[in-house]
Amino acid sequence: MGDFDRLLLREMPVLERFVRFRIGNVHDADDVLQETCLAAFESFDGLKDESLFKTWLLGIARHKCGDYFREKAKSLEIPIDELRESALSYGAKGVTTVSVVRETLGLLGDKDKQILYLYYFKELPQDEIAKRLSLPVGTVKSRLHNAKQRFREKYPYKPKGENKVKQLPEIMPEYRITKIDEPPFEVRWEEMTGWFIVPRVGEKLAFGIYDQPGGKRGELCELEAVGKARVHGIEGVEITAVEHDPSEANRIDNAEEAKRRFIAQLTETHCRILAESHVENGVRQIFTFLDGDEFLPNWGFGENNCGNEVNLKQKGIIRMDGDTVESEEKDFLIDIVGRYKVEINGKVYDTVCVVDLWQYEDRVVSQQFLDKNGKTILWRRFNRDDWAFSRYKKKWTEMLPHNERLYVNGETFVHWYDCITDYIL
Repeated sequence: MGDFDRLLLREMPVLERFVRFRIGNVHDADDVLQETCLAAFESFDGLKDESLFKTWLLGIARHKCGDYFREKAKSLEIPIDELRESALSYGAKGVTTVSVVRETLGLLGDKDKQILYLYYFKELPQDEIAKRLSLPVGTVKSRLHNAKQRFREKYPYKPKGENKVKQLPEIMPEYRITKIDEPPFEVRWEEMTGWFIVPRVGEKLAFGIYDQPGGKRGELCELEAVGKARVHGIEGVEITAVEHDPSEANRIDNAEEAKRRFIAQLTETHCRILAESHVENGVRQIFTFLDGDEFLPNWGFGENNCGNEVNLKQKGIIRMDGDTVESEEKDFLIDIVGRYKVEINGKVYDTVCVVDLWQYEDRVVSQQFLDKNGKTILWRRFNRDDWAFSRYKKKWTEMLPHNERLYVNGETFVHWYDCITDYIL
């Protein structure tokens, strides 16, 4: 057995987990694994240090997965495999279930139905479809493209969040963070904490939450500042928010979309949420900054709900050196900890890193990288090792053993997820 075969055999379980975590279609995952192994074999002679084989191999796999999703994005303009299988309609006997996808397929010709069925329902790769139908692969690609076009024309419902889904990728773009040996700049940060939108009439924004490892997108949120509003005599801006595929904690009536309305206030010194409302079990729930414990844990921020500071400059109350963070021993800490270059989505940003300790939630730390316009380029969340232990029954170092760590005042925090907005696209 040669050196390459020996090393590949040793790392194959890790490689398979890495690829299959990113690509749900088993046939496509097998294709990407094969392409990765072939590319690694062809360039193995250029690897000078065998101890780096695993990192080198996963780097190749990461690029191959990226190629896969880029090709998928080009060819799949409408996610047929994610469309609603059924929709509710009213008939003579009341509410009935109608299989919208199958009804739409029934409107297509036999060749279109056949190729869509094989590709989406049987999840066969295009070369396998070509073998089954005794067709050239080029013909299969052409037929599949035309069939998707005809399906799109006849499907009666617009997929939820279609416009934003096309913009925000399903997989987190690779990024690199590099410390810059220059003084951090001061910045005016007007965004609403945790929601990234500036409460100014006419503003629109979408952001995605990306779990780590793997970077698969979970929740997708679209926000719009729609007009002025007043709460308890204080004027603010009303913001609509639609959370697609919300996390369990954010679900309303267990629906696939969570719709909320906020009223937020932006002043010369702070930005804060004044009220949140949503409909639950047919009843509109309204919470304002006067509602104490029913409001503050979810929507409050900062000491006495003052909101987040708008004019940021380095104060020296939080210090970060690599993966080590030290701070003063008090609640509600936020500070600029340095200047960093963030390379993401093919672009390079000059940013300052803002570290938040305990303001969002006890035992949670965030890193927020802001450009000179005060816009978020990248937001990263870290959980203390014992965060929500009663819920998960495990520590985060056990659940996410390979994720990045931060050590804050001697305690271990584990990287959970990232957020990006359509500002960087």
